[in-house]
Amino acid sequence: MSKKIIIYDDDMDLLEVCALILTAKNFEVVIRDKCTEIIDDIATHKPDVILMDNWIPDIGGVKATRLVKNSAEFSHIPVIFFTANNNVTELAAEAGADYSLQKPFDISELETIVTEAVNKKA
Repeated sequence: MSKKIIIYDDDMDLLEVCALILTAKNFEVVIRDKCTEIIDDIATHKPDVILMDNWIPDIGGVKATRLVKNSAEFSHIPVIFFTANNNVTELAAEAGADYSLQKPFDISELETIVTEAVNKKA
């Protein structure tokens, strides 16, 4: 059975590229350009990994990640925090994310970190 990933980013082009890359690696991908309903989304889709942008509309990536990590039901889901900010490591730590990925990233970096996160959860 394929592993499921939800990607939150306000850049539709980036969402579509990431979805193509990860779908080609046999992941099931759900994309969202805002995180208004993040807890409902996660409850519905039950992802194995979440990719979270820092600048996601509504509440932002740090708060959205904290919502997930403070939820008893979903705190076990690995979150990969990604942003073009040069302090991505600090932001990821502040959010409580499990991984960080600096934008722009190359395809192999994305594949590697997602695979690592999925395997860690398994």
